[in-house]
Amino acid sequence: MPGLLATEVDVTIDVVLLGTGNPVPDAHRAGAATLVRSGGHLLCFDAGRAVTMRLAAAGAMPGMLSAVFLTHLHSDHIVDLNDLVTTHWVTSMEPRSLRIIGPRRTGAVVDGLLAMLAPDVEYRIAHHADLTWAPEVEVIEVEGGVVWEADGVRVTAAAIDHRPVEPTVGYRIECEGRAVVIAGDTVPCAGLDALCAGADVYVQTVLRDDLVSLVPLQRFRDTIDYHSTVVQAAQTAARAGVRTLVLTHQVPTPAPGSAAEWAALAAEHFDGEIVFGEDLTTVSV
Repeated sequence: MPGLLATEVDVTIDVVLLGTGNPVPDAHRAGAATLVRSGGHLLCFDAGRAVTMRLAAAGAMPGMLSAVFLTHLHSDHIVDLNDLVTTHWVTSMEPRSLRIIGPRRTGAVVDGLLAMLAPDVEYRIAHHADLTWAPEVEVIEVEGGVVWEADGVRVTAAAIDHRPVEPTVGYRIECEGRAVVIAGDTVPCAGLDALCAGADVYVQTVLRDDLVSLVPLQRFRDTIDYHSTVVQAAQTAARAGVRTLVLTHQVPTPAPGSAAEWAALAAEHFDGEIVFGEDLTTVSV
């Protein structure tokens, strides 16, 4: 069921789609964010609109996260990073650092975020005698290679292609011989192929170019050239030998009842399992 951990004893990695929406607000879809549970760790990938609320729905809180990973710095992927930072801070009983891993310029974004939060931090410290420290954030800027590892869980990053958004990185999470890829926003590229090779689960932002091209707004049609279409995502999955393709962050927002149509487009090019993502959809391997 969406939002619930699978109970099978052989599950090594759980993937929970916290938010499957795009920049256009939707009452039923939070912004881009994915939770990965493995090896006793909770890892959050991106921090879009309402990420903290969706974490709560999945049975987690920011204070339980081992790290936050950002794929890129588009606003729809980081807009509620401040909520993760604040909630992690105010619910901690002692000073604890929140680790944020992301591409170059992540540090500048976090510096600005902390500056924005400065009045709130001042007010809360003045009001609460047992809260005597400011939020502590550790930022690690990455380009590729192993970026996080603990208790048998390894996260590897690689550069992907979302130009002109540079740099953008995707992540591969591995534990006990199983692998999940969180690709974020990208077109097909060598870095994506390398991340996906032999993966059990490949989570990909997807776009329907046949629908987007009909919209009489150039700003919207511009999105076609830097996102994978459903067909391209399926071709990447097939080329890489992926077991399960997960379609998320769909553009445009899917019409009610259209999930099978989106999946059918992918099935023409990929014969593995296809999951059409809704908020709190869970995939376990």
